Amino acid sequence: MTTTSNLKLSMSAIAASLLVAACGGGGGGGSSSASPAAPASGASTPATTNPANLTTPQYPADSFHLAAFDLLNQHRQQCGFPALQENTALDQATAAHAQYLASNSVITDTEVEGKPGFTGATFVDRAAHFGYTANNGSIGVSGGYYTNAALTETQYGQNAIYEFESGVYHISIAASTANTVGIGKVATTYNGFPQEQFSLNLTNYQQVTSAPLTFPCQGTTGVAYTSFGEIPTPPATSGNWGTPVAVVGNPTDTIVMLTGTMTDSSSHVIPLQVLDSAKDPNKELLPNQGVAYPTTPLSPNSQYTVSLTGTINGVAFSRTFSFTTGNVVG
Repeated sequence: MTTTSNLKLSMSAIAASLLVAACGGGGGGGSSSASPAAPASGASTPATTNPANLTTPQYPADSFHLAAFDLLNQHRQQCGFPALQENTALDQATAAHAQYLASNSVITDTEVEGKPGFTGATFVDRAAHFGYTANNGSIGVSGGYYTNAALTETQYGQNAIYEFESGVYHISIAASTANTVGIGKVATTYNGFPQEQFSLNLTNYQQVTSAPLTFPCQGTTGVAYTSFGEIPTPPATSGNWGTPVAVVGNPTDTIVMLTGTMTDSSSHVIPLQVLDSAKDPNKELLPNQGVAYPTTPLSPNSQYTVSLTGTINGVAFSRTFSFTTGNVVG
């Protein structure tokens, strides 16, 4: 029998115009600022020009990177979020961080100077170290995946995205207004099977219309029906929870979540736990973020109708839509 065990997830985020950081999970987050970071101590001086984004991704076919990039972009664009473009400097920064995770057997957003593979304390520091100094908002996530059966690199890449999207605090990779990404991955071996450590950094927040947007949204299919776990643990959960729904405004917006429900095909109404930056006891969510989630798992391959209410900058909003889970555990 094949078993899987997702390692810890870790997430850092900064708002494009706010000196606010939400740093959580894994080894305890990180820190960032809304101004360009100086080079990490001990690091070489960064390039003075930011490497341009690639209009067409150059990740190898059948790679972890391309699979993660394609699935994440598919989910984001379907829900109205900006398409992501690959940035090679961010690729180098996230690859170096994935190697740091592997070298030190940790899952964390931050790095400690003097430890093997150190290239910068935070995602912003590491990006600057490799020549990317623009800092118009940043989301960084770190994670790991292990199974006692060898999967294809495509499967590993897709599983990483499903893993992040099932997290109450990590779903922001799918629900953010960033348009630039770097993806890094390192494979090691544990008990004779591959163990993948990976990291993504999304940057350069854009303005979107029709805010707030949600992920999932109308017509989304195949998302994980339950989580494997997350650090910090989301409130009101005593085990795995169901598919979260992220609600996101533009960087300077303020989201307040009021009510949320999901209704299954049998007309059974499932109340949702709603969080925003004021309600979140873990202080992970930024002011322009909200989330609603069932505190117990949903069912695989099932359709649910979501109803949400709240305010954005004091103005009432409501969202109603349907999505379908897959046979996927995040």
